[in-house]
Amino acid sequence: MVPGPAMANQNRAMKIPLVPHSWSLTPRQAIALQRKLARRVCVVKRAGELRFIAGLDAAFSADGKRCLAAVVLWDRVELRTVEQQTAARKLTFPYIPGLLSFREAPALLAALRKLRRTPDALMCDGQGLAHPRRLGIASHIGILCGLPTVGCAKSRLCGEHTEPAWARGSVAPLTDGNEQIGEVLRTQDGVKPVYVSVGHLCDLANARELVLACATRFRLPEPTRLADRLVGEFKRSLG
Repeated sequence: MVPGPAMANQNRAMKIPLVPHSWSLTPRQAIALQRKLARRVCVVKRAGELRFIAGLDAAFSADGKRCLAAVVLWDRVELRTVEQQTAARKLTFPYIPGLLSFREAPALLAALRKLRRTPDALMCDGQGLAHPRRLGIASHIGILCGLPTVGCAKSRLCGEHTEPAWARGSVAPLTDGNEQIGEVLRTQDGVKPVYVSVGHLCDLANARELVLACATRFRLPEPTRLADRLVGEFKRSLG
């Protein structure tokens, strides 16, 4: 049988062209690294279809000692899950607002490495440029992986906005001073909006279009909604 798109590369793990850096950092060092990496974020309009979208989400073990990660590879053409993976990593970085990626990224990258197919794009349950230092987890992961990445968060980390209209597809700019750092997007009629921002290797219009295309039934786009469900199941399985 000739393998179809969803079966391609199923005998080898995904290769991530990581931009290396240490995870053994103090909070001060982590902030300095964020500022350095933020200069590498590439905002560029992408042409062509992004079909296979990897949704990423993380949680923490009941004892608070491990970060649990889930990735769901979703086919936006056939509207189905192609593959899913989980991973766990020991927590080594404290909880500090604005530095969440230093707690979650090692486990998320471990789950991504298990994928047999390289995604066309990544979608993170978190911020990209909509971050005080313009390096939320979507931008951090995107730079490390060298893949188009979108941040789609359930809540605001920084910036100001008005309320978008109530119809699906309505948007309002998310701004920080004179800079637009994202959009507030209504994914379904009358539901609470989500916060969309560029992670890496796309522009805001690409990010909005991808989130809206993947939000087929619910407030959250399918890749991250399913990753959220998977990481919850993973946590329960660990007791």
